[in-house]
Amino acid sequence: MCLFAAAIPTFLCMLLLNLPLYAFQSKAQRSKTMRVQIPLGINQSSWRKRIPRDNPLSVEKVALGRALYFDKRLSIDGTVSCATCHDPALAFTDAKVVAVGGHDRRGTRNAPTVLNSVFSQTFFWDGRARSLEDQVKHPLLSSFEMGMTNETNLIARLASVPEYQRQFKRVFKSEGLTMDTIAKAIAAYERTLLSGNSPFDRFITGQKTAMSDAQKRGWELFKGKARCIECHKYSPQSPFFTDFEFHNTGVGISDAGLDELLRSFAAAAKDKSGTALAHSADFSKLGRFAVSLRQADIATFKTPTLRDLELTSPYMHDGSLRTLIDVVQFYNRGGNPNRYLDKRMQPLQLSDVEVNDLVQFLRALTSDDVLRQSQTTTPQTRAAVPF
Repeated sequence: MCLFAAAIPTFLCMLLLNLPLYAFQSKAQRSKTMRVQIPLGINQSSWRKRIPRDNPLSVEKVALGRALYFDKRLSIDGTVSCATCHDPALAFTDAKVVAVGGHDRRGTRNAPTVLNSVFSQTFFWDGRARSLEDQVKHPLLSSFEMGMTNETNLIARLASVPEYQRQFKRVFKSEGLTMDTIAKAIAAYERTLLSGNSPFDRFITGQKTAMSDAQKRGWELFKGKARCIECHKYSPQSPFFTDFEFHNTGVGISDAGLDELLRSFAAAAKDKSGTALAHSADFSKLGRFAVSLRQADIATFKTPTLRDLELTSPYMHDGSLRTLIDVVQFYNRGGNPNRYLDKRMQPLQLSDVEVNDLVQFLRALTSDDVLRQSQTTTPQTRAAVPF
């Protein structure tokens, strides 16, 4: 039970209990850009550059964004929040094959982690959003996700909570409570969700005993024979194990029926947006093509980060691979053939020992901090339908 319950509203009580001590600074201090602990392996300057000028971080804004992130009232039936599919107890994923939204509507794609999303240039598996603020709006208003298809209804529901009215006025001044400020607050919170401080980070900065011998062999394979680093790029400046680009690896697609699928898509696209078609069981497999309409993008999907991979199964955009060994074996055989397959997808001829070493290396990308949070956080649950 909240210790402050007798003195202040439950909403504000939750904010206070989840803020660090610097939340209790003066108003002037709180309005300044807040300090965020940057983990080992993440470049602080790079993080700072990803904070947009029109949405600077502050303690109060991040606290408001966090409250919204966990609030199931943002969904049509009051059963799910952002955290339902991006759960801190599961490294900000949901352990499901595909996401399940309000009214138990099943989506078509696996929920990716929100960790380090501040560094992404596009969002969603097909890259249809260009900023975190834009990304936030999509699930809120998607009938397949949180289901609030009408902005007016969402704003009215939050405005019915007096503490939200006060918090939005305090944080956003004259802007108050709008769809844009809802997105700004949640995006501000998400920009503080960072992952680093893994065995690999300690190894690469000089602690040679931080990784096992098998993991060190796996790192060499990752850079060499296995060629993982060609798409899952790593550098001290961009340590996220992704090129942030889109590739066709053959997951969920084949040449059989593809021409008919493309004809059906062209007909459907006359009446529906790429966002709507992305949630279609048939058209979802076309990936970024639904957004760009470029032939080169047929069945391409965004390269995911490999950080915290052992905590975020199942894998691939459709959640079709259950284990890290499944993933490595998939690439070892060169993916699934189709005429748009990325030319870099070739059989790797890794031995069983090499497959194991590569898997062990991938486990070295797990953040100690994220692992600890996963082990000590109560998993999210879906609420009984209150609306």
